[in-house]
Amino acid sequence: MSESKSVASACVPCALGHFSTAARLLNEAVRFKKDGLTSPQILDDIAAALGEQNALERIDLTPEKIETLPEWEKGMADIALEKSRELRHRLEAIQNIDELTELAADTEKFYKMLNREWIAKRLEECPTCKIKPEEDQEPEKPNLEQYGKTVAQRRKELLDEIRSGLAS
Repeated sequence: MSESKSVASACVPCALGHFSTAARLLNEAVRFKKDGLTSPQILDDIAAALGEQNALERIDLTPEKIETLPEWEKGMADIALEKSRELRHRLEAIQNIDELTELAADTEKFYKMLNREWIAKRLEECPTCKIKPEEDQEPEKPNLEQYGKTVAQRRKELLDEIRSGLAS
């Protein structure tokens, strides 16, 4: 699978983006709670959060895309899909500011949990991330004396070139 196709079908990172955006939108909506649940700002933030979850469920977490994921990632995608549906249904049924506040907190908590789990597991599964230096091998120290001689030699060569160019 090519790198571009792999990135394009990586639905868990997309889910993280949608949950992150929804959490930020709902946190922003809570900031306007004094204006009431029917204020344009709150209604617009709720509508945008709903849009994020709709896109997540209908574009990024389709069965076709989930099927292409590594086994360890499929379970996370399924959980994200379930949580997205739950969030969307709760947003569609919201009745008061207390529910909005609870929903904002729950969304933020889920986003953080999913993000931490996905990154930890990705690093655990990453073959290049598992490479560790040999414990008894010391890092090579630069030979500063040799470096100084090399720089001095190069400087002398440049000066010789300049002198020969002037003499010509």
